[in-house]
Amino acid sequence: MSAKISKPIIGISIGDINGIGAEVTMKALQDNRTYKNFTPLIYGHGKALSYYRKLLSMEDFNFVQIRSLDEIQHKRVNVINAVEECPEIIPGVETQEAGKMALEALKMAVEDLKAGNIQALVTAPLNKNNINSEDLKFVGHTEFLTEAVGAKKSLMFMVAEQLRVGLVTGHIPLSKVAQAVTGEKIKEKANLMLQSLEKDFGIAKPKIAILGLNPHAGENGLLGEEEEKVIRPAINELKDQNKLVFGPYPSDGFFGMVHQSKFDGILAMYHDQGLIPFKSIAFSNGVNFTAGLPVIRTSPDHGTAYNIAGKNLADEGSMRAAIYLASDIIQYHESLVEEE
Repeated sequence: MSAKISKPIIGISIGDINGIGAEVTMKALQDNRTYKNFTPLIYGHGKALSYYRKLLSMEDFNFVQIRSLDEIQHKRVNVINAVEECPEIIPGVETQEAGKMALEALKMAVEDLKAGNIQALVTAPLNKNNINSEDLKFVGHTEFLTEAVGAKKSLMFMVAEQLRVGLVTGHIPLSKVAQAVTGEKIKEKANLMLQSLEKDFGIAKPKIAILGLNPHAGENGLLGEEEEKVIRPAINELKDQNKLVFGPYPSDGFFGMVHQSKFDGILAMYHDQGLIPFKSIAFSNGVNFTAGLPVIRTSPDHGTAYNIAGKNLADEGSMRAAIYLASDIIQYHESLVEEE
């Protein structure tokens, strides 16, 4: 299959068809110039795209329905059905049927990604509530992809132009964060970030900042001991390995004083510590990139947004950025292979 591909194929899993996934995907792919460097393949259902094309008055959005990758058409938007029958589409409403289709689309795309049939995967937003069941505990795309490709570790890496924020801990309750922040975990995530900055973004000798866990980075033990007992020793070990890591920094003052501009990446201790400032600064063009995997996966930095689904109000900037970042990383990896 790969020998027949004249340009990279970027797969897009459609996500929850009752959210804004289809809308932002269609809007992001509306400009034919986007196909210069890649061919898009949407995993979902043709009826869902036809429904939103009519609802959103996007008559100029065209796609070709294919049954297998052997039928792929370059310079066109390709769609492959992940389920036989498209569920009823009810914009803004959470349904089990939509959740089932979102999961099937994701599984189908991941299998093609693992097989090398597509060169990257962009995941549109889905809803964990209508996916989870007694048989499946779906915590998030990052964890699902990490397990699916057989990776032992990965990094949730939020990217927007020069702002890049990674997380030591991901989708876990806040009450469990302090226990999960260990020296080994900090070193693991820092090394994944450093490797990704070099391998995926072409940054030689990347420099990263590591945030503290407690207010004011613990204030020398007055407001918490994790900085002195866990975080600082981990940073010192990394420095002893000639890694350019600095910190721990108080997270409020760090972003308030725009220190992020001085570093190639920032490592936050927990989900909201990193994502609140990231989305405040770069919500319209932020991308969630899963670093550390043997495959390329990106996604927009927002959710299903049921409240505006089907109303033609969704901003496609983050989805477009996710698609372009996937394409850029493919091209950069290919350039490294050519140099070898």
